[in-house]
Amino acid sequence: MKNIIRNIMMTLICVGTAVSPAVAATASSGQGGSLLLTLFIGFFALIVVFQLVPACLLFVGILKGLFAKKHTVEQKSSNN
Repeated sequence: MKNIIRNIMMTLICVGTAVSPAVAATASSGQGGSLLLTLFIGFFALIVVFQLVPACLLFVGILKGLFAKKHTVEQKSSNN
C-alpha cells in the first residue's frame, strides 16, 4: 500500500513538472492584475486561512477524543 501511494505521488509530481511550462506560457504578459485586485484576493485568502486553523484544531481534538483510551470510573458506595 505504501509503495502504491509513493508511486502515485511520484507520478503526479513528474506530470506536474512536465505540464507547468505549458500552463505558465498561456498567460499573456499584457494583462496584469491591479494592486487592488491583489489585495482583494489576499484579504479573502487570509479569511480562509484564519478559519482553517481553528477547524484543524477542532478536528484534531475530535480525533483524540475518538481514539483515546476510555477511562472507567469506579464508584464507591458507602453503606451507613
